[in-house]
Amino acid sequence: MKLQWGKRGEDLYIFLSGELDEHSVAGVRESADRLIDEHAGLSRAVFNLAGLRFMDSAGIGFLLGRYKRLKRYGMAMYLESPEPSADKVLSISGLYSLMPKIEE
Repeated sequence: MKLQWGKRGEDLYIFLSGELDEHSVAGVRESADRLIDEHAGLSRAVFNLAGLRFMDSAGIGFLLGRYKRLKRYGMAMYLESPEPSADKVLSISGLYSLMPKIEE
């Protein structure tokens, strides 16, 4: 699992690639939380999922946890460009009602 990030204006972008599962989520969680804390006060965080090849329930838990952390800072969370398999999991789970999907 690889996490990269960037800032565009008032938006924090977090790019995830690889597999987001129970084996990789701990390290990514720590990195994402540090980025969120360092950029508190921006208007939103966009998680780009274009490079995510696999996601299981641990990945859903990861996204929900980041949503809650961002909400405490008053920041919105969006999901961008999920791969078809991740898109299916996100649709079925109902996460798009909390964190809308946007296209690149």
